[in-house]
Amino acid sequence: MTYSGTQKIGQAAETLALEYLKQQGLSLITRNFNCRLGEIDLILKDQDTLVFAEIRYRQKGSHGDAVSTVDFVKQRKLLRSAEYYLQVQNIKDNQACRFDVLGLSLDAREQVNIDWHKNAFEAEELR
Repeated sequence: MTYSGTQKIGQAAETLALEYLKQQGLSLITRNFNCRLGEIDLILKDQDTLVFAEIRYRQKGSHGDAVSTVDFVKQRKLLRSAEYYLQVQNIKDNQACRFDVLGLSLDAREQVNIDWHKNAFEAEELR
């Protein structure tokens, strides 16, 4: 499988985000979980909480906040994909879960900034 330039950048952003999250104490369960309902970039464990993480990259922070691009439609896709993941993995209903969004952008010095929004949205808001 070959990747386009945009896909390569997306994979690099996911890798940077993953390394950042590992430094914060999270551990990776799976990357790029795909199902017919959508894709989840990263699924991680934060102590006893299952974290579904969406990674967004903007080359320049001046082009808008990467996190704000995770609109209601994308949130619903993430929720439904997460529900499917929990079902196929036979994970109990009482498992603590959250949805995080990480926005990556380059500053004026070409340094990567990571804006991590823990619990960026609630599943109840999307039902």
